[in-house]
Amino acid sequence: MNGQTFEIPAEMRAFAEKSVDQARTAVDTFVGTAVKTAEQLQTTSKSVQDSLQTVVAKGFDQVQENASATFDFAQKLVRSRDLREAFELQSEFLRSRVANLQAQAQDLGAFAQNTLRPSA
Repeated sequence: MNGQTFEIPAEMRAFAEKSVDQARTAVDTFVGTAVKTAEQLQTTSKSVQDSLQTVVAKGFDQVQENASATFDFAQKLVRSRDLREAFELQSEFLRSRVANLQAQAQDLGAFAQNTLRPSA
């Protein structure tokens, strides 16, 4: 080259600068949206994890309560004096267990409904 410099036309520089600015804005918007989405997923994940832990704890409480009631019934049953008393104990136990299971199902249903309700 014989000392001549190639000058980029002002319009081309302006176009390139505008393109870079637009690309920067697009990337900033994309990154901002990605960060917000990640934060929402993290919050949702934490919420789901907390809910799952609560359900598991409730489930263990219910299992323990049901097992205790069953052992109490078994203890009463082995102490019964005759078949009539044994049948009465069994009927009472079955009624109480059905009522208890309904209450437990309602409790879990209410928890699920409150957990799945969208936040205001």
